[in-house]
Amino acid sequence: MSDHSHPHALITVADGVEDLETVTLIDVLRRAEVEVVVGSVENRRMVTLARGTRMTADAMLLDVLAQDFDLVVLPGGMPGAQRLADHEPLAERVREQAAAGKLFAAICAAPALALQSYGVLRQRRMTCYPSFSDRLSGCTFVDQPVVVDGNCITSQGPGTALAFALTLVEQLCGKAKRNEVAKAMLVP
Repeated sequence: MSDHSHPHALITVADGVEDLETVTLIDVLRRAEVEVVVGSVENRRMVTLARGTRMTADAMLLDVLAQDFDLVVLPGGMPGAQRLADHEPLAERVREQAAAGKLFAAICAAPALALQSYGVLRQRRMTCYPSFSDRLSGCTFVDQPVVVDGNCITSQGPGTALAFALTLVEQLCGKAKRNEVAKAMLVP
């Protein structure tokens, strides 16, 4: 598809995913020169985010699921996170990503709704939007902004989206790149 010297990331979107989380992920990963593909689970590329922001995805998710990605990441927000959770081809792709030891990540409601239902959180330390933590079983909820457990990275919500995205940059590209991107963005 494109230059393989850069890591490749898939960001999945649906109607009703959280605006700030989605845009922050796309923006910060692209600042780090990650090749980002935004894939829509809807039957069209245009999606309407939770607060009414309209966005055109790069591709239909079904058209890109067979590609190799170094990271697959799910934004949260309602009802978007539930729409991601209910998408069986995405579930299967995330299970493959997890089994291969490659990075997969989710924020806000998406860890509790999607990753939990996909069965990829077993025995993991993880986090999510705190009021969704009662949906969890078989994993350990940690009340921290971002939690890294091996190849699984999770985060809590809109206010933690920047820290989450920068952690993903560090996992994909290393600490130096994370620091470079953060400094350029004037992250305190």
